[in-house]
Amino acid sequence: MTYNSDEMQRILQIAFARKQQGEVSREQIIEIASELGVSAASLQAAEQEWLIQEVEGKKRQMFNAQRRRELKSHVVSFIGVNGFLILLNLFTSPSYFWAIFPLLAWGLGLFLHCMKAYKTTGESYEHDFQEWCKGLPKK
Repeated sequence: MTYNSDEMQRILQIAFARKQQGEVSREQIIEIASELGVSAASLQAAEQEWLIQEVEGKKRQMFNAQRRRELKSHVVSFIGVNGFLILLNLFTSPSYFWAIFPLLAWGLGLFLHCMKAYKTTGESYEHDFQEWCKGLPKK
């Protein structure tokens, strides 16, 4: 039986997943790559690309976590202030519910903040992520 390169790659991925010996040393990866006919330069380039992707993924996780923390802070402020306004409204003028106006206006802002905090794709997300990355300390 013969396999094309995609099929071979999937079979090897399944085999590695089943093996689950924990960690594989760099030397083992080099040996496997040489058996598969992958050059050392190609392997090194692939390793560098993988490292870059890992760092990028961790940065995105940190960015998303920060956005959600900011949203949580916004929700707490929303509940506190609007709860106070509703109580104030009920004690001062219970016949007219004026607290609905700041509640709805701030609620719309909170809804938009929520949409932004949980959006992880798109041009605006990428722009915000790049701006956030500029503020990170350089290593």
